[in-house]
Amino acid sequence: MNNYSKNSKKIAKGIIIVFLIFSIGGVGGVYFDQKVLPFIRTNKYLSRINLFNRLSENVTVINKTEQVIIKEDDSINKIASQASNAVVNIISVTDQKGTLGKETENINKSGTGVVVTSDGLIATYRSAIIEQDATYQVFLSNRNNYPATLLNVDEFSDLAFLKIEAPNLTAISLADSADALPGKKIVAIGNSFGEYQNRYEGGLLSNVAKTFNLSGKTLASSEKLEGVFEDDFNNQTEYVGGPVIGYSGDMIGIIGMQVINGKEKYFQIPSNIVKNSMNLILQNKNFDRPYFGAYYISITKEYAITNNLDHDRGALIYSPSGKQGLAMISGSPAENAGLRINDIIVSVNSQGVNLDNPLSNLIAQYKKGDTIEMTVDRNGEEIKIPVQL
Repeated sequence: MNNYSKNSKKIAKGIIIVFLIFSIGGVGGVYFDQKVLPFIRTNKYLSRINLFNRLSENVTVINKTEQVIIKEDDSINKIASQASNAVVNIISVTDQKGTLGKETENINKSGTGVVVTSDGLIATYRSAIIEQDATYQVFLSNRNNYPATLLNVDEFSDLAFLKIEAPNLTAISLADSADALPGKKIVAIGNSFGEYQNRYEGGLLSNVAKTFNLSGKTLASSEKLEGVFEDDFNNQTEYVGGPVIGYSGDMIGIIGMQVINGKEKYFQIPSNIVKNSMNLILQNKNFDRPYFGAYYISITKEYAITNNLDHDRGALIYSPSGKQGLAMISGSPAENAGLRINDIIVSVNSQGVNLDNPLSNLIAQYKKGDTIEMTVDRNGEEIKIPVQL
């Protein structure tokens, strides 16, 4: 029994000693591998010894990498679900005389619009409909259709407003377009005409074109909106009159189009302008926009430098021909007030004229009959000129 106990103790001690040797050796090996070998490799003297050099060559460094996948919901339909219910198809129909003037022919046009109030007010861009002597049918997202009345067209923004008699409609939510900056992800919603379903296109808000004027001319008109959004959509023909929304689902603009120098130019009327026009039509179902009657250039820093101007902002009353009669409309408030070609309008009622507040947009804040005071730079001298719109 004593011999058995003694042998058991010897075996247990042996196992413990072996365990300790392997444990200490393992820890030592890790320490040697992590601390000693890197030191040997970088030491210019020790690294020359053959034994240490061979040890360092057998070291393998393994870098562990992990792939992280961030999944973004790529369903534009889901992003635009609520806004989609506010998009409508507008059918315009009119009878026009044929080429020989004897027979009449039926002319129709399909366009996109968007519901902006739950009681049936619809906004669109004027080129999406037939304006003169037409009747209108509006098809909703649920495929119900209603006759519509054209209330009016805002000559300042080129937005057209129609009305249908239908309650509890889904109205689109309007964003603050002042917060929209280039690079913003956007979605255009249009209507697949004849199929009565929506179509979509995703892209980016590529530019805020602050000097683009809806006059469609090289010069800005004091009666037309200045400043629109531009995007990078490939095909916008089927989206004119429809909304452009951000990924929040709120509308930041309505797509418009003009033909300039024989080419179609697409852009977006900012939602803040849509709000302004909408409020006017809701107040009196008419647009009593003021009239000034001048053509001008919105001065940029580049224009000021290249043309040796003392001002890098403001509105330069201008005509390429240099003729007074082509810079201002005859009998207009601008001419009656004594404004001249090459005058630089610096401010309107103390509000500075600049790219963020262009002349036409400042004037549009007032009503016909209002008198405003313009600060004008004439040949280097600032003068105050009252103008009755």
